[in-house]
Amino acid sequence: MSKEMKLQLPLTKDISSSLRAGDYVYLTGTIYVARDAAHKRMIEGLAEGKDLPFDVKDAVIYYMGPSPAREGRPIGSAGPTTATRMDRYAPTLLDMGLSGMIGKGKRSPEVLDAVCRNKAVYFAAVGGAGALLSQRIKKSDVIAYDDLGAEAVRRLEVEDFPVIVVADCEGNNLYVTAVEEYRRA
Repeated sequence: MSKEMKLQLPLTKDISSSLRAGDYVYLTGTIYVARDAAHKRMIEGLAEGKDLPFDVKDAVIYYMGPSPAREGRPIGSAGPTTATRMDRYAPTLLDMGLSGMIGKGKRSPEVLDAVCRNKAVYFAAVGGAGALLSQRIKKSDVIAYDDLGAEAVRRLEVEDFPVIVVADCEGNNLYVTAVEEYRRA
């Protein structure tokens, strides 16, 4: 049975391993934004012996490319992007201690295996609701790869940012179970 909860970040392994597919979660604290160009650059940097632009241990990465901020706001529309574009990079980051990812859409078997292996979690945010999600973002700072524009790595401070657990560390996957439930109904 799914539950609803508020979580203060960072997302420790004790917390991420307690979450189950279908849980509704409101995140408060620091999350990081990175899309495919930033992920590619991070993984290339690791191969060259460079440090990542932020500590991934117990961190959450949001797959999102914001629109420009309106006056008086820290960020523009902030809806999720399709997560599969990060699938070739995600297992490495999960193995380094990343605890959570936020996006939309299905993940590869390799990512789902890494989620289980690392007691992590994959959250979905509601696609098409970027303007509403941006209201939960209190601060946004570019911290790396400014030359990538909307795909730069950002640090966000969020308050009660709404997500749903799609894949948990026990191998449960809401995209599979929800379809099965629908077919039974």
